[in-house]
Amino acid sequence: MARDIQRIIRALNSPIRREILTLIWDREVPAGEIAAAFDVTKPTISQHLAVLREAGLVSATAVGTSRRYRARQEVLRGLHGALDTPGKWSASDDAPERALSEAHTSPVVVTVAEVATDQATTFAAFTDPAVYSRWMGVPVSIEEGRFSCTLEWGTQVRGRYEIVHPPELIVMRWDFEDDTVPVPGGEMTGYLRVSPTEGGSRVEVHQLVHTFDQARFMELAWSLVLGRLRAGVVAASDPGAVMARRRARTKRRASA
Repeated sequence: MARDIQRIIRALNSPIRREILTLIWDREVPAGEIAAAFDVTKPTISQHLAVLREAGLVSATAVGTSRRYRARQEVLRGLHGALDTPGKWSASDDAPERALSEAHTSPVVVTVAEVATDQATTFAAFTDPAVYSRWMGVPVSIEEGRFSCTLEWGTQVRGRYEIVHPPELIVMRWDFEDDTVPVPGGEMTGYLRVSPTEGGSRVEVHQLVHTFDQARFMELAWSLVLGRLRAGVVAASDPGAVMARRRARTKRRASA
């Protein structure tokens, strides 16, 4: 249930998707008519509709070669009840069990990329070391759930896959060795989810961090990784395609 609510909230985070729901709230509307109502491209509207369908917020009916969409009002009513039940999220101050455990809240860096490969192929790009090495541009080792690689500027990355649930979820704990990176040692936890879209798949990484410096570094690190994935996963997944390895280079240091 919590996972479904998170998908719905994420879907409703976009103003365009909220406007689409308004347009199709009480009637079936062809995809072409929906696209014509917005000043964006048809593929963009198709992506928005895919997110709404994945969240269960719209239903789709095939009519010939086109689709008609309609909002699922009952889902949004259910969300309202889940969020607004009085006292639903109130903790009991006098619960003795609370003293038997520790709790803390960590911020999360979220990085997203849309790629042109299907869900299964995209998931394999993170679990098949040969494919991973090709799109990453450096040798990647994955043995018994443990992975490692050395980036072209010398940073060593290593960790382990705690959970691998094909073709959707990888939970990993990882760290790295680089004396120029302002992140303390110790393993960090990241969640990588692959979901299908009409044109391929969507990769979303949730990286737990503890400090502002970590957050800033993780934004750069995961943007680089998912950027390489998007640029190279199609060719990397084709055994016949020729892909060059990245040449070793000196890491650039920011000026003081």
